[in-house]
Amino acid sequence: MKSQYLVKTYLYKIIVVMESRIKLRKIICLCICLAIGGMIYFGYLICALAPSTVHFHFKDNLGRPLPSNHTAMSYDYENDEATGSNDQRFDINAHDVMVFLHIQKTGGTSFGRHLVSDLDLQRPCSCQRKKKRCYCFRPNRHEVWLFSRYSTGWKCGLHADWTELTSCVHSELDKNEGHVQRRYFYISILREPLSRYLSEFKHVQRGATWRNSRHWCGGRTASPSELPKCYPGPYWRGVSLDEFADCPHNLATNRQTRMMADLSLVGCYNMSAMSTEQRNRMMLASAKRNLASMAYFALTEYQKIDQYVFEETFNMRFCVPFVQQNSTLSATALAMLTPAQLSKIQRLNALDKELYEFARSLMMR
Repeated sequence: MKSQYLVKTYLYKIIVVMESRIKLRKIICLCICLAIGGMIYFGYLICALAPSTVHFHFKDNLGRPLPSNHTAMSYDYENDEATGSNDQRFDINAHDVMVFLHIQKTGGTSFGRHLVSDLDLQRPCSCQRKKKRCYCFRPNRHEVWLFSRYSTGWKCGLHADWTELTSCVHSELDKNEGHVQRRYFYISILREPLSRYLSEFKHVQRGATWRNSRHWCGGRTASPSELPKCYPGPYWRGVSLDEFADCPHNLATNRQTRMMADLSLVGCYNMSAMSTEQRNRMMLASAKRNLASMAYFALTEYQKIDQYVFEETFNMRFCVPFVQQNSTLSATALAMLTPAQLSKIQRLNALDKELYEFARSLMMR
C-alpha cells in the first residue's frame, strides 16, 4: 500500500511538473507571437507615418536631377521592366516631385493635360473651369507633387529649359511649402526634329513668338546682344520658311538640344565664349547626358510606348489611352518642301537629329 501511494505521489508530481512546463511553453510562445505581431504592427505604423517625418539621405540638390548613383528611376527597355530599388521609385506620399520640361511643339500640351486630368489617383488634381490651372496635391497633405505648366504655371519662366528649371524649381517650391529635402524626377518629350521645326515655323507664322521666355542662365537673363531678334516688331506673323530658316539667331534651330543641355557649360548665350564647333559638341554631349539621367522621357511618334513606360516607371495608370496623331500641319508643310529647303532644315537641325536618334536608341534597345 505504501509503495503504491509513493508511486502515485511520484507520478502526480511528474504530471504537475509537465503541466507547468507545458503552460510555461504556451506562455513563452504567446509572448513571442505578441512580440512578432507588435514588430509587424510597428513597422506598418512607421511606413504610414513616413511621408510626413522621413528625411531622405539624398543631397538637397537645388532642383537638379539626382546624381548618377542615386538615379530617381530608369527604365530597362531591353528587359521590358522597371529598374531600381523601391526607395528609388516615385512616391507621391513622400517628398518626390515630378518636373516636366516642356519643349515647344513636341506634344507637351496634350501630355501635360493627361498628367493633370487623366491619371487614376487617390487624390486627383482639382482643375478650375475656364482656367489653365489645376491643383495637384499629395493624398495626405497640401503639397504639390507635379511641377508643370498646368499644375504650378510657368514659375520658372515660359517654356523653361533644363538650365532654368534646375536653378529655379527648388526655390520656387520652398516659397510656398517651406524648406523640404525633395527628390526631383525630371521628365520630358522629344519629337522628330524636322516635324518639330516645321510645326514651330507654322506656329510662329500664325503669330506666336514666346517672346516672354526669360532665357535665364548664369544668374541673369540673356542680353539683347546675345539673343538678337529675327524680326523688328512684336510678332513674326506671315514669315516665309526661307526667312525663318535664314535667321542665324532663330531659337527654333536645334531647340531640343539647347533646352535639354546645361548651358552654363558653354558660356550660356555668349557665342564668343568658344568656337561654334566646340559649343555644339559640348551642348549635344550635355543634352544626351541629361536625357539619359531623366526619370522618364517620351517620343511624340510613339504614344502607346510612351504611355506604357510612364505607367510602369511611376506606378500610375491613365484612365484614357494616348492617341497617335498622324495628320499634322507639319506633315502638310513637309510635303511642300523643295529638295533645297529640306536639305537646309536637316543641316540646321543636325544636333537635334543626333539627340533624337540617341533617345530612340535608348527606347528601342
